[in-house]
Amino acid sequence: MNDAASRCPSPGLVSIKTLRSLVCPRLYQETVLHVAQQSETDSADAEHRIIECLRYLYLVSAHPASLRGQFLPVEQEIDDVWHYLILQTREYKTLCEERLPGRFFIHHRSLPYGEHRQEATREQRIEAALRWLPLYRDTFGAMDEHALPYWTMAKFLRGQMGLSLQQIADLDR
Repeated sequence: MNDAASRCPSPGLVSIKTLRSLVCPRLYQETVLHVAQQSETDSADAEHRIIECLRYLYLVSAHPASLRGQFLPVEQEIDDVWHYLILQTREYKTLCEERLPGRFFIHHRSLPYGEHRQEATREQRIEAALRWLPLYRDTFGAMDEHALPYWTMAKFLRGQMGLSLQQIADLDR
């Protein structure tokens, strides 16, 4: 990944280098190969997906009180990466319990969107989806074009509402 965020992150932000170091190099490369083959994409796109999955897991781990149990805010491509990591049981356990900030195992529970809709009001669903954006910005910096396609609410705000990446980053300011 050769973008500005990986070269010189702002002080206090979690860098791409730090995220990559959360998993052993062998597993990282295996995951890149798996994602590239399964999605018929190149390794650069596969790496973007892996980084966004690690960002998702990092946020869940760092903010369990506000994020645990929330409907998955990322697109299927990121969920697919998560599934692959979970299947590497030993390494996934180490990632969750020793490498991520919360130091607890992050369970995956499938919840169909229809069931999620029945459990929460429309306003609650919107608030929950928006909750991720300032946490993302404050932890990793403003979302970029590589991350945008994988975060459902950001993708909606950009594509349907016409917000710029800066406007998305500034939503709660």
